[in-house]
Amino acid sequence: MRRPRPPDTLHGAAKIADVARIAGVSVATVSRALSHPDVVTEETRQRVFAAVRETGYTPNIAARNLRARRTMMALVVVPDIANPFFAEVLRGVDAALSRQGYGLIIANLDNSPEKEARYVDLACAGQVDGVLLLCGHIPVGAGRRMDGAGVPVVAACETIPGAGFPQVDVNNRTAAQQAVAHLIAIGHRRIGYVSGPPANILDRERRAGYADALAAAGLAPDPAHLFVGDFSFRSGAEAARVVLALPDAVRPTAVFAANDEMAIGFLKTVHAAGRRVPEDFSVVGFDAIDYADYCEPTLTTVCQPRHDIGQAAAGLLIAAMTGKDAAPAACITLPAQLLIRASTAPPA
Repeated sequence: MRRPRPPDTLHGAAKIADVARIAGVSVATVSRALSHPDVVTEETRQRVFAAVRETGYTPNIAARNLRARRTMMALVVVPDIANPFFAEVLRGVDAALSRQGYGLIIANLDNSPEKEARYVDLACAGQVDGVLLLCGHIPVGAGRRMDGAGVPVVAACETIPGAGFPQVDVNNRTAAQQAVAHLIAIGHRRIGYVSGPPANILDRERRAGYADALAAAGLAPDPAHLFVGDFSFRSGAEAARVVLALPDAVRPTAVFAANDEMAIGFLKTVHAAGRRVPEDFSVVGFDAIDYADYCEPTLTTVCQPRHDIGQAAAGLLIAAMTGKDAAPAACITLPAQLLIRASTAPPA
C-alpha cells in the first residue's frame, strides 16, 4: 500500500487534514488525540503523533480557544504594582496559571477610578476567562461590577467581607497579636502602632490583634501611641518623626507597624536622628518583604507565605475556569509566622 505523501510545506503550513491522511484516521480523531490523548488508543495516539512530527503540523491554539470561547488569560487586579509585597504573590499566581496553559494580565489600579472602570470593561467584554482580586474590593465602573462580568472571581491577600466567591488569606488578627505579644514578652509596655489606611480591612484586623495583645497583658491602648499611616515608606518615616518629638516619659519603647514598608521607613528615620534600633526602639513589621532581610538591623516581621497565597488563589480560579468549581464562598486561610530578627530587644 502506497503511503500518503506529506504536504508540500513550501506552499503552505501543514493542516490537520494532512495529519489525518498520513495517520489514516479522521480529522476528529486527530483533534481528540491532540487535545485529550487519554481518550484514544495507544496505537492511534502514536500514529497521530508520528504524523504530526512528519508534517510539522502546529495546532492553531487561538482558533481552538475561539471555538471554545476561551481566552486562556486571567486578569489579576493589584492595588499598586510598586508595592514589593505583591511581587512574590504574582510569582505564585503565574506559576500556577502557566502550568495549566494560562497567561495573566496585570491590572494595576493605582488608585485610579478610570483605570478601574477600564478593567471592569475588559472583563465584561469577555477578554479574560477569570479574575483574581488582590485589591481588597470589587472593582466597579459604568454602573457594573467586576463580579457581574460572567467569569469566575477569586480574591486573595485582602479579603472582601460578604463576597460570594472563594478567597485566600492569613489570619491577620492572630498574627498581629503574636507580634505584639513578642514585644510584651521581652519587657515592653509602651508599644506604638503605625496603621494602614483606616478603612482598609488589613489595618482593621491588625489593629484588633494589637489591641488583643495589650488587653491580654492588662495594658490599655494609649491614643498617643497610635500613628496613622498608609502602608508607604513615607508614612512610616512621618510616624517616626512624631514619636521622636514625644516626651521621654510617654514615648513608646517599641513600635508595631502594619506592614514592612512603614516599619523600614520608621527604622531609617530613627537612625537618621541619631537614635538606635533596637537599643532605643524595638520595631516590628508585617509581610516579610525582601527588604526586611536586608535593612540594618534586619527586621522582625510577620511572614506571610506570599508565593503559596498566589498559588492557592490561582488554583481556585483555575478550578472555577475549568468547571471544577469548589464551594462558591470557600475560603483558604494559610498560616503566618513571626520571624524574630535583630530589630527587637528588651527595653533599655
